[in-house]
Amino acid sequence: MRVKICGITTVEDALLAESAGADAIGVVVFSGGVSKRVVTIERAREIFRAVGPFISTVAVSHTRSRAEINEMLTLHPSAIQVSHPFSFSKEMETRIIRVIGRGEPLPDDCDAVIVDDSHGKGRHYDPPYAREVIMQSKVPVILAGGLNPDNVKFAVEEIRPYAVDVASGVESSPGIKDPVLVRDFIGAAKECK
Repeated sequence: MRVKICGITTVEDALLAESAGADAIGVVVFSGGVSKRVVTIERAREIFRAVGPFISTVAVSHTRSRAEINEMLTLHPSAIQVSHPFSFSKEMETRIIRVIGRGEPLPDDCDAVIVDDSHGKGRHYDPPYAREVIMQSKVPVILAGGLNPDNVKFAVEEIRPYAVDVASGVESSPGIKDPVLVRDFIGAAKECK
């Protein structure tokens, strides 16, 4: 099972996630007040440069500004994760991950979707909706929302997503990752086949 540790705010937490076996890290920029884990573009650049070449970097945003998207692209992330239905050029090299919740159309103009009704607020995922998205999606589906070390194995076995995404479920306080929780989460998720 693939794991993204999201809401990384420090180089130390990025290196923790990498050493614990995360496949990707997410750094929130241009949140528009939605996330408590937002960092500056400069901090995001520092975090992304700190990790090795075998971990994916995801610039996460709730922005509605095309100029801010363009600034995110200067980070050269592996992917950008957006909630707003921007349109992107098919020639764009950076992968696009779209966040969706119930009542939102299933996009087909992206490389993956994250099923997260709360759009990053940590509210527990809806199993029937998540399974429906997986059945209908033509791109990989990432499960998020209310995941933690105690429930991730059950969630993976119940939903069978491409990957799982966690932020608050592995924190000691907003934006500060707990090393034990990060390692336990990744260990539990990767036990699943």
